[in-house]
Amino acid sequence: MIEARQRRELSREECLALLGEVSVGRVVFTRRALPAIRPVNHIIEDDQIIIRASLGAAITSQPDIDGGTVVAYQADLIDTAARLGWNIVVVGRASHVTDVAEADRYRKILPPWDITDSDDIIAIRADVVTGFRLVPGISPQSSERPQSSQGPQPGQGRQSGPDARADTASRRTSGPFG
Repeated sequence: MIEARQRRELSREECLALLGEVSVGRVVFTRRALPAIRPVNHIIEDDQIIIRASLGAAITSQPDIDGGTVVAYQADLIDTAARLGWNIVVVGRASHVTDVAEADRYRKILPPWDITDSDDIIAIRADVVTGFRLVPGISPQSSERPQSSQGPQPGQGRQSGPDARADTASRRTSGPFG
């Protein structure tokens, strides 16, 4: 039997703090007029997500002229066995980091996702930040209160990146949300 779950909305501050606890997410952008998604490493600085990726012309190089390119950024930490965890989506304007010293500093912190990635350092302003946490809920057949579990902590649950392949088959047959 699948236990009931509740969705608890997260504040902007909670979302940004959780993003800072994981190092991998997905950037969603437009490529040749179609949606594209790419896994990337990230760090959080102030209200920006800094990534290192090869997105080419998909991201503007003139943020002062047009304000940057609108993208989405998504990260999560889901325990697929317990069906608990969190999911965060950020929408904002992305632009290349053009200050040479600043870009070099980020390159030292952020390893490229793979050996074909270029040295593009991209800053995404966190304009719209939404997220939720899946927590144990009250089952319709039970009057018991949910346990106080907050879902997986960093280093637990679903892994993102190359080590996640072993967990992919189980997610295909029973997704993390139902």
